[in-house]
Amino acid sequence: MAPPVNPPMRTLRSVTDLLDAGLVTPAQVPGLEQVARQYATAIPPAFADLIETPDDPIGRQVIPDPAECRTDPTEDPDPIGDDALSPVPGIVHRYADRALLKPLLVCPLYCRFCFRREHVGPGGGVLDDAALARALDWLRTHTDIHEVVMTGGDPLMLSPRRMRAIMTALEGMDHIHTIRIHSRVPVADPDRLNDDMAAALETTRSMWLVAHVNHARELTPAARAAIRRVQVRAIPVLGQSVLLRGVNDTPEALEALLRAQVATRIRPYYLHQLDPAPGTARFHVPIREGQRLLAALRGRVTGIAWPTYVLDIPGGHGKVPIAPDYLQTGPDGYLHVTAPDGTIYRLARERG
Repeated sequence: MAPPVNPPMRTLRSVTDLLDAGLVTPAQVPGLEQVARQYATAIPPAFADLIETPDDPIGRQVIPDPAECRTDPTEDPDPIGDDALSPVPGIVHRYADRALLKPLLVCPLYCRFCFRREHVGPGGGVLDDAALARALDWLRTHTDIHEVVMTGGDPLMLSPRRMRAIMTALEGMDHIHTIRIHSRVPVADPDRLNDDMAAALETTRSMWLVAHVNHARELTPAARAAIRRVQVRAIPVLGQSVLLRGVNDTPEALEALLRAQVATRIRPYYLHQLDPAPGTARFHVPIREGQRLLAALRGRVTGIAWPTYVLDIPGGHGKVPIAPDYLQTGPDGYLHVTAPDGTIYRLARERG
């Protein structure tokens, strides 16, 4: 199938929109209408312009597929236990020193592999003033919380005015030292991260932007410019990606992604193992394969570009690193270490 002849001028939100853009065929419509009854679609023009074919690494992430209606027995509507760990609406408290603040459940782009796909969408909306006040009060009274991670949905879908109000409230809490914002906006809808929004992120606290990028082609000139608007305000940018079948599951694709991030002054932070949300099996890459992919890049890319490969243990039990293990106890009882070229060396002074 050929890519769209005319790039879309507005966000694609319906099966009809996808059909008109040339991203699906008439034969696919009945199956996709079934998907639409369960999961939202949104593909902003900036992201749609990157799709060369519907099954390329960009299209695969965002174009709905009938397979989404098939749930594997290993999949869970709340794969990382957000619901059970939410003391008040808009807050998730999983770790002792930090909490998630979810001011809204709306995104610029609805990824087909999203672990919150049961919750996000146009109906998810924004916390109203009363609900946001309760969430902020919870943070204010829990002085053991030192870091707030703003997520959602996508926090950069807020207006600059509302974002500034949240920043001001967090700045008034002496125990909050660090604020992190996780967002897909820089690559999905870069014009939204304009000067007004970048200015709204300025704070006396340690502020970090974590940009979700899964493929090197997502870092367009417009995306780089949006990220630069944040960086010039001395806000560091980290990168997080999800390991996805057909998107970044080759050494070449993963290397290009990591290099593109570093070239944009983004420090790769996390490479996530796919969370088992319903209907996402087509994106699954086994952990052992993911470890081999990363091992293939050791020695080929700078350590600056090396992310932490992590698994969010299903059920809300926390995030753990699952990187390749280069250290083993040998049959002689000594530690043996594997070099990037595969050669194994014994550490003479170290026993297992």
